[in-house]
Amino acid sequence: MMSLRQFAKHLVVLVGLSALPMISNAGDLGPVPPKAKAKASEKTECVEPVDVMRKDHMSFLKHKRDETMREGVRTKTHSLVECIDCHVTPKENGEFARIGDSEHFCSSCHNYAAVNVDCFDCHSDLPEGASNKLHSLNTQNPHHKELAANGSLTKETLNMLTEGDKK
Repeated sequence: MMSLRQFAKHLVVLVGLSALPMISNAGDLGPVPPKAKAKASEKTECVEPVDVMRKDHMSFLKHKRDETMREGVRTKTHSLVECIDCHVTPKENGEFARIGDSEHFCSSCHNYAAVNVDCFDCHSDLPEGASNKLHSLNTQNPHHKELAANGSLTKETLNMLTEGDKK
């Protein structure tokens, strides 16, 4: 008869052995973002090293947003448009994945991490030239209601833009 202590030792060994396949595949866990279209430079595959971009991309995008919106500085480095143009590539059928699809470069990680990406409430999730449809601006979007209410948009402009949504 096996003692409780011997049983516990065997159980620990059994659990440890059953965990080996998971440990050996630990590097394969998580999403695999699509490859970029081209290298941004010869030194790196992006404007920053991959490990830096994975960790700090949101800081770069927020800093870029602040420079552009508040200071009027417009450059391509750390630009959301440049990221999308390089990283969002067509599928085999020629169509582009949209935000929310696991094939979309941004969504491939953000879906896995359960992070809401609201950049594309205003910005295009497609590379420039991939779609002729302009950003839809209407009062159904809470952000647009706020703009109309606080006077940032004139009623004429809002009406002109929402008329395009009805066509």
